[in-house]
Amino acid sequence: MKMDASFKLTHCSWQDGSEMLTAVRRTVFIEEQHVPEALELDDSDSLCYHVLVTDTDNKPAGAGRIGPDGRIGRMAVLKEYRGQGVGSALLAALLDYARQEQYAGVYLHAQLDAIPFYEKHGFMANGETFMDAGIPHRTMFYKKP
Repeated sequence: MKMDASFKLTHCSWQDGSEMLTAVRRTVFIEEQHVPEALELDDSDSLCYHVLVTDTDNKPAGAGRIGPDGRIGRMAVLKEYRGQGVGSALLAALLDYARQEQYAGVYLHAQLDAIPFYEKHGFMANGETFMDAGIPHRTMFYKKP
């Protein structure tokens, strides 16, 4: 699904985008999924490359990051924007960045209910289910087309 043109995707550093990135992640992970704040907001943010999607009023709609090790994480879309291509656009932007930076590989830890989404975008689940912040996950690797 292609993201509606009314949304804006921005590539940013943690220093430049932390307020809006945090707003999305706080709502999705801390409030909706009850992930402890100490686990959600970690020291890795300043080392990662971030992508932010905003709506027509410049309000945050979605966020994601990729670390120097090629791990995509903190993918989150606010409930009112789900199903509109925001998550796909975030993921595509992070994969484009990984290609541009010539990462050797890209992987992520997917919540079980998100696995079909990532599979549609070229990821393959690997290994056993594990718990992260009380939520079942599986590791997924990107299969280069």
